[in-house]
Amino acid sequence: MQFEAILFDCDGVLVDSETITNRVLHGMLNASGWALGEDECMRIFVGHTVRSKAPLIEAETGQPLTDAWMAEFYERRNQRLHAELEPIDGAVPAVAQLFTRLAGKMAVASGADKPKVVMQLEKVGLSPFFGEHVFSGHDLPRTKPWPDVYLAAAAAVQADPARCLVIEDSVPGLTAGVRAGATVWGFCPKVGAHSTPAQLLEAGATQVFDDMADLPRLLGIL
Repeated sequence: MQFEAILFDCDGVLVDSETITNRVLHGMLNASGWALGEDECMRIFVGHTVRSKAPLIEAETGQPLTDAWMAEFYERRNQRLHAELEPIDGAVPAVAQLFTRLAGKMAVASGADKPKVVMQLEKVGLSPFFGEHVFSGHDLPRTKPWPDVYLAAAAAVQADPARCLVIEDSVPGLTAGVRAGATVWGFCPKVGAHSTPAQLLEAGATQVFDDMADLPRLLGIL
């Protein structure tokens, strides 16, 4: 295989979480006075942290984005994720197969807060494949679309970013991988995708695929 390590985004790549999180966020924003639809909410926030959109939220709701509001959002979001979260179809067997082939040189590099990422990986049975190699943009000077989280992940698995493959489903995340100097593949499922193949290719993906179960085959692992 041509890569030394694989670095995965989490939400929308390994776990089917984005719709769950969006419903919670949409409901809370509407209750705060911002009458936007679920699709619009997804378009605005997918691939971004809620806090990164604080000026927009405050302008639309007429209220400050407080720590208390964020804490309530995290609590409601995590409750729903605990109850409803499932892995992306094909992700668990694909990751297991790649873990063996790469001798564990894999990491998760997410724009979400680390407690959420860790909880999600544990819930769907993916934690054993990543161990301590779980990174959040919240813990670094800059989050996606900046490359910091992917650079940290590559360093942790002792791989040159130029020899890493990044798997991403959003334009901000894909941009982060490209800026890190990695090869980036766009994941765009047939149902529930939040970016089009054309958008992912324009952002720098070298190829786009729609079934996570196909990843080992695409990498030449049969």
